[in-house]
Amino acid sequence: MQSWDLVRANLTSPMVLAFVMGLLATWLRSDLRLPAELYTVLSFYLLFSLGLKGGEELVHTPFLMVWKPALATLGLGVTVPLLAYFLLRRLGKQSVTDAAAIAAHYGSVSVVTFSAAQTMLTMGGFKPEGFLPALVALLEAPAIIVALGLARLRTGRANGEGVREALRDLLTGKSIFALVGGLLIGVICGPEGVKPVTVFFFDPFKGALTLFLLELGMVTARRLRDLRSASRFLWIYAILGPILHGSVGVLLGTSVGLSVGGSAVLGSMAASASYIAAPAAVRVALPDANPGYYLGMSLGITFPFNLTLGIPLYAALSLYLHGGHG
Repeated sequence: MQSWDLVRANLTSPMVLAFVMGLLATWLRSDLRLPAELYTVLSFYLLFSLGLKGGEELVHTPFLMVWKPALATLGLGVTVPLLAYFLLRRLGKQSVTDAAAIAAHYGSVSVVTFSAAQTMLTMGGFKPEGFLPALVALLEAPAIIVALGLARLRTGRANGEGVREALRDLLTGKSIFALVGGLLIGVICGPEGVKPVTVFFFDPFKGALTLFLLELGMVTARRLRDLRSASRFLWIYAILGPILHGSVGVLLGTSVGLSVGGSAVLGSMAASASYIAAPAAVRVALPDANPGYYLGMSLGITFPFNLTLGIPLYAALSLYLHGGHG
């Protein structure tokens, strides 16, 4: 599949079209709503299913195949927030608190972007490695720790108690807990043990993701309003930053031996910005940071960009680096 075919297939996929439908529903003031309880259930379902499938795959994946991608992921978790903080402070002239808060979001990972990338690459014929959900769990926490540590070093506003509380909430929060819990169950049960529940957790996954993205489209349309007071630099960074981070992720993924699909998904993970775990941690540790910036950028600009154009871009770069072979 060529680059343009990837873009076209991505833009006409049910997931992207459902997201656009959600945007339109809010902009046109439709009374379309999903029950809040359904949104919560879908979030848990997607995370747990991802973990379960990742754990099942991890059982029969040789350690020698995993350790290099795992180290590369940890490297991304440290490098991306440092790079983001430096650019936001030097070029964006943001305060220490806002720069650290935004860096925490861009260093961490959006599980929905990961799910969409993995699904779209598989549909495009570039099936990623099955153990990638384990890397999501690895990437979630380090970036937030690094960014909160930076804020504490520079201002002391993220006091020790606040940082500890934020980290405790992060590690025991429902997103990490559901993902890691599913991963451990998948490892313990193995492929044979998981087989009886695949009809519920694996087969309907794409349908559940499509419904979840419909709701996210409506949430995104509302978040865009929060960016009215943001500087032009933040608008630009919300697109160019992910392209930079995603390119580094694809390069790293290729260098450690991941396939075309695996490298593209790792790039999508590096390019994504968290809007579930990071906001909870930042709200506790950096209460002075402006949520209109970090939430508006991650959910209002970066998420739709990655969903529509970013993922095909990282796939095209990965395909190029692999010599055009899937």
